Amino acid sequence: MKIYTKTGDKGTTALLGGTRVPKSHDRIEAYGTVDELNSYIGLVGDQEVNGSRKAILREIQDRLFTIGSSLASDPEKSKVKIPDLLESDITMLEEQIDLMNEDLPEMRFFILPGGHTAVSACHIARCVCRRAERLAINLGQNEFVAELVIKYLNRLSDYLFVLSRKMAQDLNVEEIPWRPRMQNP
Repeated sequence: MKIYTKTGDKGTTALLGGTRVPKSHDRIEAYGTVDELNSYIGLVGDQEVNGSRKAILREIQDRLFTIGSSLASDPEKSKVKIPDLLESDITMLEEQIDLMNEDLPEMRFFILPGGHTAVSACHIARCVCRRAERLAINLGQNEFVAELVIKYLNRLSDYLFVLSRKMAQDLNVEEIPWRPRMQNP
């Protein structure tokens, strides 16, 4: 397989189904951001603290490829069979969130991202996930986007937030509370 095809040299690319669109198209922005998120999930999974969570993070990466395939498909022309995203994929995230939350202290304040580079990497992944969710929602206002795509991205950002807290706990890193500065009236 050749890496370069030269078909995008004029700023267009093909969706699954063959439709050519500008590389700045909302659909390309959405699945490109999911690809970026997938790379950050890989970085999070490579952190030593996540050794026991590597299989779950790989499963998430697999689901993100599924989401990318869905977003890369021309809803009107593509006859390409893409992998399925299931409600059970969302349930798995919720179960993982609940398991991690059992060991975490109750949140009493907003948390500033940071404290350890591994924790910060997880917060970056969470922010990219939120952006992917916003882009998918935006795309869905004009074109078909599967409802489960939006739901999965929403739940994944929740998972990444709780994971960042769990990573901080596992690394014995104190969470950094946000203390809003208030001027006297």
